[in-house]
Amino acid sequence: MSHYPSYYKSDAPANYFNKTFIIALLSLLLLIAITSAAHAHETPVVHSHGEKLSTNTVAATSNAVSEETLLAQDGTLLAQNKQSVTTSADLAISKGDAIEQFVAADFTKRQTMLNQWPGSVESLDTLVELIKNDELYQGNGGQTYLLNSEDELFTYPAKQLTTEWPSDLAQVTLTNTLRSALVFGQAKVKLESDDPTQRVQAVAILADNIEQLDPALISTAATNEEDDDVKTALSTLQARIDFRDGDVTTQIAALTVLADSDSPQVLVDVKKALAADDIDPVLKSALLDAEDSIEQRITISTWIGHLFTGLSTASILLLAALGLAITFGLLGVINMAHGELIMIGAYATYMVQNLFQAYFPSMTGWYLVAAIPVAFLVSAIIGMIIERIIIRPLYGRELETLLATFGVSLILMQLVRMIFGAQNVEVSNVDWLSGAYQVSSSLVLPFNRIAIIGFTVIILMLLVYLLNKTRFGLFVRAVTQNRQMARAVGISSARIDMLAFGLGSGLAGLAGCALAQVGNVGPDLGQTYIIDAFLVVVVGGVGQVWGAVLASLGLGVSGTVLEIGIGAVMAKIVLLVLVILFIQKRPQGLFALKGRFVD
Repeated sequence: MSHYPSYYKSDAPANYFNKTFIIALLSLLLLIAITSAAHAHETPVVHSHGEKLSTNTVAATSNAVSEETLLAQDGTLLAQNKQSVTTSADLAISKGDAIEQFVAADFTKRQTMLNQWPGSVESLDTLVELIKNDELYQGNGGQTYLLNSEDELFTYPAKQLTTEWPSDLAQVTLTNTLRSALVFGQAKVKLESDDPTQRVQAVAILADNIEQLDPALISTAATNEEDDDVKTALSTLQARIDFRDGDVTTQIAALTVLADSDSPQVLVDVKKALAADDIDPVLKSALLDAEDSIEQRITISTWIGHLFTGLSTASILLLAALGLAITFGLLGVINMAHGELIMIGAYATYMVQNLFQAYFPSMTGWYLVAAIPVAFLVSAIIGMIIERIIIRPLYGRELETLLATFGVSLILMQLVRMIFGAQNVEVSNVDWLSGAYQVSSSLVLPFNRIAIIGFTVIILMLLVYLLNKTRFGLFVRAVTQNRQMARAVGISSARIDMLAFGLGSGLAGLAGCALAQVGNVGPDLGQTYIIDAFLVVVVGGVGQVWGAVLASLGLGVSGTVLEIGIGAVMAKIVLLVLVILFIQKRPQGLFALKGRFVD
């Protein structure tokens, strides 16, 4: 073995490990300093309600007013008594934008603006969302304000928290005429867009308001449309109009088009028609055929959605279990602090977000790109410190190691509570992961879930390459299979243990970074996934990456399917029973570890 470097002749000298320990400790201290600096620069949220909004200044009508009364009194304002509102996404709009003009305008000018919107389609979408959530307000002299669910008042468009409440603050509400104009104004702007996706959204808006729809608008749009997806949406909407207003012959012809739809709205229309009395026999037969076809398509779309959810759950389980598969397979240590390493990765993502908000506000939308390596390094460094100080003196003493790592998990949770508090912290989704891809009317795939699946595939490919194509991976596999023989040929098993534990901890940090985009970030985050991560490792086989992949897919998809039929609690119980039966039949898991180490 003369081709190995000198430090692979035996276990590394004490001086080398002391240096490594010092470097790791200094890195941790530097991280704590950076964390403290970022935490100190968080924008304080003042929970001061200021002067309360008086009831005689809010322009609102009672929820008890009937729709007929509202139609008869066009000037009466719609009910807006809800105080629970959500703040919309940050608005990069200059002073005097279209929304401010709309708020300051009178009824006639507002109607004119909605018929010919002067701003961008995004600003109109924002106006619709603000009014829908009851958070748009008008102050002294026509100034625009936003009021959130916590009674915090923000200026617009700067979105700066203010405690100086105007004396005549009034909610912006709409009459039925303006509300209809707002809906169709939004659809009109989108129909004129060059983006086919915007035009499909316009058709969806019109379909939700089909009772007030002018059929000529649809026929004109269909004549000028060139995109196939938009044409299909328009033809379905036209068929719904024909089915609603046409004679029997027209309705039967419309049903041939509607039978190819998977829209729940279309199914409601068909069921409503079937419930009517004195249906023409030919029409009834067509309605029954269309009902069966639509229900089958909706069922297929629903199950595709369930499988996608199961796949995304499996990806999360795999991310959480990959690091544990390495450390458990290499060291034989049941690391009860693995869940807290996931939590640390999530909090590292939170701190990077705060740093970007404080020092790089124009690049806040890209904080996640920087958070990925930071989460990996922070968790890896802390993991190596744990291995060096806590685990290494306890090798060969499994029970003591389990108790020690359990104590470490408690310490880490308490440290996080001391630094960040016991409440969950907010990690916002980046703009480019917000929203969803609409495959069909009944199938929508969230972008953040798609991103997690892709991210897991990339991490898995990099890990497989690292373990199978690099010198470090060769040493890890050698130590895993036969530690004594690996040491005999000059591999420093102690060094490999520390680096491999750091790699597993870093993978846990990446899992925390991904989980921050789909769930709450709090001190108990790791406890949610630690048991499932151990199940994946045990079922897949100790130290087997591909076993972990198959086990996570099986547990993730089957768990999702079981939840549909028997509920979340019973699904978890049934899944645990199945895992126990599987382990009884095959204790080594899906893939048995080869080598004398398992003996």
